[in-house]
Amino acid sequence: KTSHACYSASHHFISPACRPVHIVRNTFVHPSRRISEEKMADKNKGAVAKGPKPTGKKLPAVPESVLKRRKKNEVSVALKIKQAAKERRSKRNKRVKIFKRAEDYVKEYRSKERDEIRLARQARNQGNYYVPAEPKLAFVMRIRGINQVHPKVRKALQLFRLRQINNGVFVKLNKATINMLRICEPYITWGYPNLKTVRDLIYKRGFAKVDHRRTPLASNSVIEGRLGRKNIICMEDLVHEVFTVGKNFKYASNFLWPFKLNTPTGGWRKKTNHYVEGGDFGCREDKINELLRRMI
Repeated sequence: KTSHACYSASHHFISPACRPVHIVRNTFVHPSRRISEEKMADKNKGAVAKGPKPTGKKLPAVPESVLKRRKKNEVSVALKIKQAAKERRSKRNKRVKIFKRAEDYVKEYRSKERDEIRLARQARNQGNYYVPAEPKLAFVMRIRGINQVHPKVRKALQLFRLRQINNGVFVKLNKATINMLRICEPYITWGYPNLKTVRDLIYKRGFAKVDHRRTPLASNSVIEGRLGRKNIICMEDLVHEVFTVGKNFKYASNFLWPFKLNTPTGGWRKKTNHYVEGGDFGCREDKINELLRRMI
């Protein structure tokens, strides 16, 4: 009856009321064994928390070579910053010096011009004629080629550094240079440039001779590098030295590469005739300024 209620042979089904109950058996653990297990657990817990103790010499966190490199880089950076500050101060002082020189040159030019006007007015009031001082500076320019040139003339042109047509140079006038100008006069034209012409030539057409190369005057450092020993450190110093024919004129003129000019606007009149005959070659005194304005 019981087996019939709990088990059905056809369906293999056991009712919930008749399912067997699992009984958990209490296992007995000896007290000494329990204490040893607790000690082992505490020991493992401490080992995980503290970690293994370091043995031997403690290694540095950063290699010594890296530390040395860092220290060296810090010293070099500090030195570069110091040098940059020093260069900025020197450039600022040099700029102030250049501006001061330029102002002094302007005052000198104006005072010289006023003196000439005053002397001419004074001579006119006294019924005399004012004779200005003989010019010391000339600008010489080649206008003819090399065909049928006498060797002596060719040598004079080489000494003037006039090897191409429309090349020009500044020349200090003295007995020797005037005689050379007379020798090669049919191949050149020359005259006395004013301050504006000298400045325009140097600023617009000026090139320097650096290591036998034609170098543009892009900055004052080019001038200072070659003429700094002669107390010429900027463009205005160079213009002043050339225009006034100072004691370092030879070095300043040789520093400048021969000027390469264009053919004058409107062309030449007649190169085979002298200027006084309506031609182009020979001395044209202050009329050279008008010609150079058409060639710069």
